[in-house]
Amino acid sequence: MRAVVIREPGGPEVLEVREVDAPDVPEGHVRVAVRFAGVNRADLLQRLGMYPAPPGAPPDVPGLEYAGVVEAAGKGARRFAPGDRVFGLVPGGAYAERIVAHEREVAPAPDGLSDEEAAAVPEAFVTAYDALVTRARLAPGERVLVHAAGSGVGTAGLQVARALGCFVVGTSRTQDKLDRCRELGLDAGVAAPGGKFADEVLKATRGAGVDVVLDLVGGAYVAEDLKACASRARIALVGLTAGASAELDLRELLRKRVELIGTVLRSRPLEEKIAAAQALERNISPWLARRAVRPVVDRVFAIDDAAAAHIYMASNASFGKVLLRIGA
Repeated sequence: MRAVVIREPGGPEVLEVREVDAPDVPEGHVRVAVRFAGVNRADLLQRLGMYPAPPGAPPDVPGLEYAGVVEAAGKGARRFAPGDRVFGLVPGGAYAERIVAHEREVAPAPDGLSDEEAAAVPEAFVTAYDALVTRARLAPGERVLVHAAGSGVGTAGLQVARALGCFVVGTSRTQDKLDRCRELGLDAGVAAPGGKFADEVLKATRGAGVDVVLDLVGGAYVAEDLKACASRARIALVGLTAGASAELDLRELLRKRVELIGTVLRSRPLEEKIAAAQALERNISPWLARRAVRPVVDRVFAIDDAAAAHIYMASNASFGKVLLRIGA
Protein backbone atom coordinates (compact mmCIF):
# COMPACT_ATOMS: atom_id res chain seq x y z
CA MET A 1 0.00 0.00 0.00
CA ARG A 2 1.03 3.66 -0.35
CA ALA A 3 1.83 5.70 2.72
CA VAL A 4 3.40 9.03 3.61
CA VAL A 5 6.64 8.24 5.43
CA ILE A 6 8.84 10.56 7.51
CA ARG A 7 12.30 9.85 6.04
CA GLU A 8 14.05 11.55 8.95
CA PRO A 9 13.22 14.40 11.34
CA GLY A 10 13.09 17.69 9.48
CA GLY A 11 11.09 20.03 7.29
CA PRO A 12 8.20 19.18 4.97
CA GLU A 13 10.65 17.88 2.37
CA VAL A 14 11.29 14.75 4.50
CA LEU A 15 7.76 13.47 3.76
CA GLU A 16 7.89 10.76 1.08
CA VAL A 17 5.17 8.61 -0.44
CA ARG A 18 6.39 4.99 -0.45
CA GLU A 19 5.09 1.49 -0.95
CA VAL A 20 4.95 -0.24 2.44
CA ASP A 21 3.48 -3.48 3.74
CA ALA A 22 -0.24 -3.40 4.51
CA PRO A 23 -0.96 -4.06 8.21
CA ASP A 24 -2.21 -7.41 9.44
CA VAL A 25 -5.57 -7.53 11.22
CA PRO A 26 -5.17 -8.66 14.85
CA GLU A 27 -7.95 -10.26 16.85
CA GLY A 28 -10.67 -7.78 17.75
CA HIS A 29 -9.48 -5.26 15.16
CA VAL A 30 -10.66 -4.07 11.75
CA ARG A 31 -8.69 -2.92 8.73
CA VAL A 32 -9.97 0.23 7.07
CA ALA A 33 -9.32 1.44 3.53
CA VAL A 34 -8.65 5.11 4.22
CA ARG A 35 -10.24 7.66 1.91
CA PHE A 36 -9.33 10.87 3.74
CA ALA A 37 -7.02 11.68 6.65
CA GLY A 38 -6.89 14.83 8.74
CA VAL A 39 -3.75 16.94 9.01
CA ASN A 40 -3.02 18.13 12.55
CA ARG A 41 -0.31 20.12 14.30
CA ALA A 42 0.74 16.96 16.12
CA ASP A 43 1.74 15.59 12.69
CA LEU A 44 4.01 18.57 12.13
CA LEU A 45 5.64 18.04 15.52
CA GLN A 46 6.10 14.33 14.82
CA ARG A 47 7.77 15.17 11.50
CA LEU A 48 10.17 17.47 13.35
CA GLY A 49 11.05 14.69 15.79
CA MET A 50 9.39 16.53 18.70
CA TYR A 51 6.35 14.27 19.22
CA PRO A 52 7.20 10.60 18.71
CA ALA A 53 4.43 8.07 18.09
CA PRO A 54 3.33 6.07 21.15
CA PRO A 55 4.16 2.35 21.40
CA GLY A 56 2.24 0.27 18.89
CA ALA A 57 1.77 3.07 16.36
CA PRO A 58 3.84 3.31 13.16
CA PRO A 59 6.88 5.38 14.14
CA ASP A 60 7.33 7.01 10.73
CA VAL A 61 3.80 7.35 9.29
CA PRO A 62 1.87 10.28 10.77
CA GLY A 63 -1.87 10.82 10.88
CA LEU A 64 -4.30 10.74 13.82
CA GLU A 65 -7.74 10.65 12.19
CA TYR A 66 -9.38 9.10 9.16
CA ALA A 67 -12.57 8.29 7.31
CA GLY A 68 -12.92 5.23 5.11
CA VAL A 69 -14.49 1.83 4.54
CA VAL A 70 -13.99 -1.38 6.50
CA GLU A 71 -11.98 -3.81 4.39
CA ALA A 72 -11.55 -6.76 6.75
CA ALA A 73 -12.40 -7.81 10.30
CA GLY A 74 -10.11 -9.80 12.54
CA LYS A 75 -11.08 -12.82 14.59
CA GLY A 76 -13.74 -11.95 17.15
CA ALA A 77 -14.49 -8.52 15.66
CA ARG A 78 -18.25 -8.28 15.08
CA ARG A 79 -19.19 -4.59 15.22
CA PHE A 80 -18.46 -3.93 11.54
CA ALA A 81 -18.57 -5.76 8.24
CA PRO A 82 -16.61 -5.14 5.03
CA GLY A 83 -18.11 -2.17 3.21
CA ASP A 84 -19.21 -0.26 6.32
CA ARG A 85 -18.35 3.45 6.29
CA VAL A 86 -16.44 4.42 9.43
CA PHE A 87 -14.33 7.16 10.97
CA GLY A 88 -12.23 7.59 14.07
CA LEU A 89 -8.95 8.32 15.81
CA VAL A 90 -5.70 6.35 15.73
CA PRO A 91 -2.40 7.00 17.55
CA GLY A 92 -0.66 7.28 14.16
CA GLY A 93 -0.49 5.86 10.67
CA ALA A 94 -3.54 7.49 9.06
CA TYR A 95 -1.48 8.93 6.17
CA ALA A 96 -1.73 5.52 4.53
CA GLU A 97 -4.11 3.62 2.28
CA ARG A 98 -4.96 1.20 5.10
CA ILE A 99 -4.98 1.35 8.88
CA VAL A 100 -5.97 -1.08 11.62
CA ALA A 101 -7.83 -0.15 14.79
CA HIS A 102 -9.56 -1.95 17.60
CA GLU A 103 -13.21 -2.28 16.59
CA ARG A 104 -14.33 -0.40 19.71
CA GLU A 105 -12.18 2.59 18.73
CA VAL A 106 -14.02 2.84 15.41
CA ALA A 107 -17.33 4.65 14.91
CA PRO A 108 -19.87 4.37 12.08
CA ALA A 109 -19.89 7.45 9.85
CA PRO A 110 -23.23 9.29 10.17
CA ASP A 111 -25.61 9.09 7.23
CA GLY A 112 -25.58 12.26 5.18
CA LEU A 113 -21.95 13.00 5.99
CA SER A 114 -19.50 12.58 3.11
CA ASP A 115 -16.18 10.81 3.64
CA GLU A 116 -14.44 14.16 3.30
CA GLU A 117 -16.64 15.73 5.98
CA ALA A 118 -16.29 12.67 8.22
CA ALA A 119 -12.48 12.88 8.15
CA ALA A 120 -12.69 16.46 9.45
CA VAL A 121 -14.55 15.37 12.58
CA PRO A 122 -12.67 12.96 14.92
CA GLU A 123 -9.64 14.87 16.20
CA ALA A 124 -11.37 18.26 16.27
CA PHE A 125 -14.71 17.28 17.77
CA VAL A 126 -13.52 14.55 20.14
CA THR A 127 -10.78 16.84 21.48
CA ALA A 128 -13.25 19.70 21.93
CA TYR A 129 -15.99 17.56 23.48
CA ASP A 130 -13.60 15.74 25.77
CA ALA A 131 -12.01 18.98 26.99
CA LEU A 132 -15.19 21.00 27.37
CA VAL A 133 -17.78 18.45 28.48
CA THR A 134 -15.92 15.47 29.93
CA ARG A 135 -13.01 17.27 31.60
CA ALA A 136 -14.32 20.80 32.25
CA ARG A 137 -17.93 19.73 32.93
CA LEU A 138 -19.45 22.39 30.69
CA ALA A 139 -23.12 22.93 31.54
CA PRO A 140 -25.87 24.42 29.36
CA GLY A 141 -26.04 28.19 29.55
CA GLU A 142 -22.50 28.77 30.78
CA ARG A 143 -20.11 31.31 29.27
CA VAL A 144 -17.24 29.83 27.26
CA LEU A 145 -13.97 31.22 25.89
CA VAL A 146 -12.48 29.39 22.90
CA HIS A 147 -8.97 30.30 21.76
CA ALA A 148 -7.82 29.86 18.16
CA ALA A 149 -11.50 29.84 17.26
CA GLY A 150 -10.78 29.46 13.55
CA SER A 151 -8.72 26.29 13.97
CA GLY A 152 -10.08 22.77 13.55
CA VAL A 153 -10.57 22.23 17.29
CA GLY A 154 -11.64 25.85 17.73
CA THR A 155 -14.46 25.66 15.18
CA ALA A 156 -15.55 22.36 16.73
CA GLY A 157 -15.36 23.71 20.27
CA LEU A 158 -17.47 26.77 19.64
CA GLN A 159 -20.11 24.60 17.94
CA VAL A 160 -20.16 22.09 20.81
CA ALA A 161 -20.65 24.96 23.25
CA ARG A 162 -23.40 26.51 21.13
CA ALA A 163 -25.15 23.12 20.82
CA LEU A 164 -25.34 23.15 24.62
CA GLY A 165 -26.87 26.63 24.62
CA CYS A 166 -23.75 28.41 25.88
CA PHE A 167 -22.58 31.97 25.25
CA VAL A 168 -19.30 31.72 23.31
CA VAL A 169 -16.46 34.22 23.07
CA GLY A 170 -13.67 33.38 20.65
CA THR A 171 -10.18 34.71 20.08
CA SER A 172 -8.09 34.74 16.93
CA ARG A 173 -5.11 36.59 15.56
CA THR A 174 -7.17 37.87 12.63
CA GLN A 175 -10.57 39.55 12.42
CA ASP A 176 -11.37 37.66 9.21
CA LYS A 177 -11.44 34.32 11.03
CA LEU A 178 -13.63 35.76 13.78
CA ASP A 179 -16.08 37.03 11.16
CA ARG A 180 -16.26 33.56 9.63
CA CYS A 181 -16.82 32.06 13.08
CA ARG A 182 -20.00 34.14 13.39
CA GLU A 183 -21.58 31.80 10.84
CA LEU A 184 -20.90 28.91 13.26
CA GLY A 185 -22.62 30.64 16.17
CA LEU A 186 -19.84 32.70 17.78
CA ASP A 187 -21.43 35.34 20.01
CA ALA A 188 -18.44 37.64 20.48
CA GLY A 189 -15.01 37.76 18.87
CA VAL A 190 -11.78 39.18 20.27
CA ALA A 191 -8.80 39.78 18.00
CA ALA A 192 -5.74 39.00 20.09
CA PRO A 193 -2.61 39.47 17.95
CA GLY A 194 -0.50 40.37 20.99
CA GLY A 195 -1.94 37.76 23.32
CA LYS A 196 -3.94 40.26 25.41
CA PHE A 197 -7.65 39.52 25.52
CA ALA A 198 -8.90 39.40 29.12
CA ASP A 199 -10.28 42.95 29.22
CA GLU A 200 -12.25 42.44 26.00
CA VAL A 201 -13.59 39.09 27.21
CA LEU A 202 -14.81 40.73 30.41
CA LYS A 203 -16.52 43.44 28.34
CA ALA A 204 -18.19 40.80 26.16
CA THR A 205 -19.54 39.05 29.29
CA ARG A 206 -20.57 42.34 30.97
CA GLY A 207 -17.92 41.94 33.61
CA ALA A 208 -19.00 38.44 34.63
CA GLY A 209 -16.11 36.54 33.09
CA VAL A 210 -16.26 33.06 31.57
CA ASP A 211 -17.05 29.74 33.22
CA VAL A 212 -14.97 27.50 30.95
CA VAL A 213 -11.92 28.15 28.75
CA LEU A 214 -10.85 25.92 25.88
CA ASP A 215 -7.19 26.91 25.63
CA LEU A 216 -5.48 25.62 22.51
CA VAL A 217 -2.57 28.06 22.80
CA GLY A 218 -0.97 27.84 26.26
CA GLY A 219 2.04 29.96 27.17
CA ALA A 220 1.19 33.47 28.34
CA TYR A 221 -2.45 32.95 27.37
CA VAL A 222 -3.03 31.01 30.60
CA ALA A 223 -2.36 34.10 32.75
CA GLU A 224 -4.87 36.05 30.67
CA ASP A 225 -7.32 33.16 31.01
CA LEU A 226 -7.21 33.58 34.78
CA LYS A 227 -8.05 37.27 34.48
CA ALA A 228 -10.99 36.48 32.19
CA CYS A 229 -12.42 33.74 34.42
CA ALA A 230 -15.46 33.94 36.64
CA SER A 231 -15.43 32.41 40.11
CA ARG A 232 -15.10 28.58 40.06
CA ALA A 233 -14.23 28.55 36.35
CA ARG A 234 -12.42 25.68 34.63
CA ILE A 235 -9.57 26.09 32.15
CA ALA A 236 -9.03 23.09 29.84
CA LEU A 237 -5.50 23.33 28.47
CA VAL A 238 -5.15 21.34 25.24
CA GLY A 239 -2.43 23.01 23.14
CA LEU A 240 0.90 24.75 23.65
CA THR A 241 1.47 26.64 20.40
CA ALA A 242 2.46 29.76 22.40
CA GLY A 243 4.89 27.86 24.61
CA ALA A 244 5.12 25.28 27.37
CA SER A 245 5.65 27.65 30.30
CA ALA A 246 3.60 30.42 31.89
CA GLU A 247 3.88 32.81 34.84
CA LEU A 248 0.66 32.78 36.87
CA ASP A 249 -0.70 34.83 39.71
CA LEU A 250 -1.55 31.95 42.02
CA ARG A 251 -3.40 34.31 44.34
CA GLU A 252 -5.96 34.83 41.60
CA LEU A 253 -6.16 31.09 41.01
CA LEU A 254 -6.98 30.61 44.71
CA ARG A 255 -9.28 33.58 45.08
CA LYS A 256 -11.43 32.58 42.10
CA ARG A 257 -11.13 28.85 42.89
CA VAL A 258 -10.25 28.17 39.26
CA GLU A 259 -9.44 24.64 38.07
CA LEU A 260 -6.61 24.25 35.55
CA ILE A 261 -7.06 20.96 33.68
CA GLY A 262 -4.48 19.51 31.33
CA THR A 263 -5.56 16.97 28.73
CA VAL A 264 -4.21 15.07 25.73
CA LEU A 265 -5.76 12.29 23.64
CA ARG A 266 -2.97 10.53 21.78
CA SER A 267 -1.16 8.77 24.63
CA ARG A 268 -4.20 7.50 26.52
CA PRO A 269 -4.62 3.80 27.28
CA LEU A 270 -6.99 1.71 25.19
CA GLU A 271 -9.95 1.89 27.57
CA GLU A 272 -9.86 5.70 27.56
CA LYS A 273 -9.58 5.78 23.77
CA ILE A 274 -12.63 3.52 23.59
CA ALA A 275 -14.49 5.97 25.84
CA ALA A 276 -13.54 8.80 23.46
CA ALA A 277 -14.82 6.76 20.51
CA GLN A 278 -18.08 6.17 22.36
CA ALA A 279 -18.47 9.92 22.88
CA LEU A 280 -17.98 10.39 19.15
CA GLU A 281 -20.64 7.80 18.31
CA ARG A 282 -23.17 8.51 21.04
CA ASN A 283 -22.90 12.24 21.63
CA ILE A 284 -21.32 13.91 18.61
CA SER A 285 -22.68 11.86 15.71
CA PRO A 286 -26.34 12.67 16.52
CA TRP A 287 -25.49 16.37 16.37
CA LEU A 288 -23.76 15.82 13.03
CA ALA A 289 -26.73 13.87 11.66
CA ARG A 290 -29.09 16.73 12.60
CA ARG A 291 -26.61 19.34 11.39
CA ALA A 292 -26.62 20.91 14.84
CA VAL A 293 -22.86 20.98 14.33
CA ARG A 294 -20.90 20.60 11.11
CA PRO A 295 -17.31 19.88 10.13
CA VAL A 296 -15.44 22.76 8.54
CA VAL A 297 -13.12 21.71 5.69
CA ASP A 298 -10.68 24.35 4.52
CA ARG A 299 -8.55 22.54 1.90
CA VAL A 300 -7.97 19.02 0.65
CA PHE A 301 -4.52 17.96 -0.63
CA ALA A 302 -3.62 14.82 -2.56
CA ILE A 303 -1.52 12.23 -0.72
CA ASP A 304 1.42 13.12 -2.98
CA ASP A 305 1.16 16.73 -1.78
CA ALA A 306 1.53 15.97 1.94
CA ALA A 307 4.50 18.33 2.19
CA ALA A 308 2.41 21.17 0.78
CA ALA A 309 -0.33 20.34 3.28
CA HIS A 310 2.17 20.65 6.14
CA ILE A 311 3.45 23.97 4.81
CA TYR A 312 -0.11 25.28 4.58
CA MET A 313 -0.96 24.08 8.09
CA ALA A 314 2.16 25.76 9.50
CA SER A 315 1.22 29.06 7.82
CA ASN A 316 -1.81 29.48 10.14
CA ALA A 317 -3.85 30.51 7.10
CA SER A 318 -6.36 27.67 7.36
CA PHE A 319 -9.88 28.02 8.73
CA GLY A 320 -11.12 24.67 9.98
CA LYS A 321 -9.58 21.40 8.86
CA VAL A 322 -6.88 20.52 6.34
CA LEU A 323 -7.23 17.03 4.83
CA LEU A 324 -5.29 14.56 2.69
CA ARG A 325 -7.12 12.57 0.03
CA ILE A 326 -5.70 9.08 0.47
CA GLY A 327 -7.78 6.65 -1.59
CA ALA A 328 -10.70 6.47 -3.99
